[in-house]
Amino acid sequence: MKKTVLSAAFGVLSLGVVFAAPAQAADVSACLITKTDTNPFFVKMKEGAAAKAQELGVTLKSYAGKIDGDHDSQVAAIESCIADGAKGILIAASDTKAIVDQVKKAQEAGLLVIALDTPLDPATAADATFATDNLLAGKLIGQWAAATMGEGAKTAKVGFLDLTPSQPTVDVLRDQGFMIGFGIDPKDPAKIGDEDDARIVGHDVTNGNEEGGRKAMENLLQKDPDINVIHTINEPAAVGAYQALKAVGKEKDVLIVSVDGGCPGVKSVAEGVIGATSQQYPLMMAALGIEAIKKFADTGEKPKPTEGKDFFDTGVSLVTDKPAAGVESIDTKVGTDKCWG
Repeated sequence: MKKTVLSAAFGVLSLGVVFAAPAQAADVSACLITKTDTNPFFVKMKEGAAAKAQELGVTLKSYAGKIDGDHDSQVAAIESCIADGAKGILIAASDTKAIVDQVKKAQEAGLLVIALDTPLDPATAADATFATDNLLAGKLIGQWAAATMGEGAKTAKVGFLDLTPSQPTVDVLRDQGFMIGFGIDPKDPAKIGDEDDARIVGHDVTNGNEEGGRKAMENLLQKDPDINVIHTINEPAAVGAYQALKAVGKEKDVLIVSVDGGCPGVKSVAEGVIGATSQQYPLMMAALGIEAIKKFADTGEKPKPTEGKDFFDTGVSLVTDKPAAGVESIDTKVGTDKCWG
């Protein structure tokens, strides 16, 4: 597939103009705003949006912050999309609460706003959400970890490598889902850190990258060197955690679980770095989002959620080579066939 990407500095944003639309659809344009342009998950999301945009004749502009949590960049991106006359915005929000005012501004200007992967807070602030069932993704790895540990789960020492201090919805859902699956009472389901289960060693944040995962793991090891279960927000953070554990000779003593299902993450499962991961499908999220913006531009119709849910569910599968009784999963061979990045 041929494509032309024009990169230009735009403050702290990365701006790419992807594909020129055919003349008959020149007035249909869309924006994709992701958290970073380095995380393989968002790279694949951008690829999915670009491919569908080319197919449908939509002009796509993509934006990303320097790191996960770069809220100001996303605010600036929305302002640019409004000024450019875009028909719709696809956004994976870094701060799911703080971005709502800017989202409302875009909607008032006539844009369709669709949340990808990360629901806004409240979720109804977006016109639609295309995402993994992140609570289920967390539950699956929690159930697998508990079943794998057996009786040892009752006395486990559990650490959480979360995303950012702002506690975006995707972070909360995966975190709380893991607790439910593992048998920990999460207390307030909308908040991280208020639990009182004695098995929890602590929480730390990673910014969703390897360096953050390594530092957060080091911090938790200082709290309790006997920690033996780690929930990670994503696979880059999981790899960082493994690096920290290996540096002190504890890589075989700790069960690491994660969410993403990118090809590097599935490879890490196959190699035993990660015990199990919940695989999600970012290319589908982005492609469906572009389709929805094109339909909205043509007909004014907004997308509908999956029946019985308040978002469109793009699916999730547990990937592991060590299946556990009562927890549905696929192996890394199947996971590799479905992976991305």
